Amino acid sequence: MLDDHQIIGEALVASMLGARAAAVIAAIDLDGALAHRAPRGGVSRICFAAALNAILFDDILVRVPTGAAFVADQRARGERIRFDHGALRTVRFPAGGTGALPAGQDAFARILGPLGYHVAGTYPLPRLKMTGRAWAHRDMPEGLPQFFVSELHVERFDPAFAMAAQRVFHASRDPLDATAKAVLARFERDGEVPFDAAVAALPVIVSAFDRQHPAPALDDYALLLDRSDEAAWIATEGNAFNHATSRVPDVAVEAERQRAAGLPVKERVEVSQTGRVRQTAFRADPVVRTFRDGNDMVARTVPGSFYEIIARDVDPATGRPDLSFDSGNATGIFAMTRAA
Repeated sequence: MLDDHQIIGEALVASMLGARAAAVIAAIDLDGALAHRAPRGGVSRICFAAALNAILFDDILVRVPTGAAFVADQRARGERIRFDHGALRTVRFPAGGTGALPAGQDAFARILGPLGYHVAGTYPLPRLKMTGRAWAHRDMPEGLPQFFVSELHVERFDPAFAMAAQRVFHASRDPLDATAKAVLARFERDGEVPFDAAVAALPVIVSAFDRQHPAPALDDYALLLDRSDEAAWIATEGNAFNHATSRVPDVAVEAERQRAAGLPVKERVEVSQTGRVRQTAFRADPVVRTFRDGNDMVARTVPGSFYEIIARDVDPATGRPDLSFDSGNATGIFAMTRAA
């Protein structure tokens, strides 16, 4: 039974993270969203979205030691993390290709839409043969992190690439069960669900942000890597957060500070065409993944996820922070997961 004095969002996060929940909640500035109460006393979509973001943030810190070091440094300075956005990559075939998993961003539109998100901007990434879409929350666009969901377009590559991609992704599973889908439908209809239903659905929905296909064949991975670092990354990491991003006052100053501390920060700061959005990132941390090699399983070190920092100036047209993205910036930032 939920204690009347316990914030619903904190209880949701604790239902998955246990003792780690308090540290995660203290580190990121999601207080208003986590404390949001639904009109009828259930879990609001704002609250659920905040809990989901907190858990995904914790996951990337577990997987990305450089990101964990940055967050620890910020906390030691008395700063909280302003979680700006999380990014994930998907694959879209002209038809089929991803097994039971809906194609491309459709796998996440069915989650983000019912939780109150909408596509606030579409960003062509032609050099990468991808398209990015920024999902912002309708009710709390500045108080909840955005999701930057990119799709890799298989039809823009050669037939050999398409065949390898088909072999890698064709057996993808759908992580959402009937219970989670019912909870999402109720969020879409009512804007809230009972606490117990939210607790039951949360780990299932979190599991969507992971790899849904089996270990790829080493030869297929090598072919994808030859044509697209991004496709190869999805082959090993799936739909996990590719990166999480902190909003900071001055990206150049913060990057230099982290570089002086020995962290592997990208040399260049990416600047949007408007000049209002500036980004840079840490190099992706390496991870060990298994591959099929004939009848054997072999391990290889490949690029994992990474951590990013961003600064957003006020848009003079609105008087609010410019929450947009930039195709050129995104293309430059995506390079953090290129194989060394």
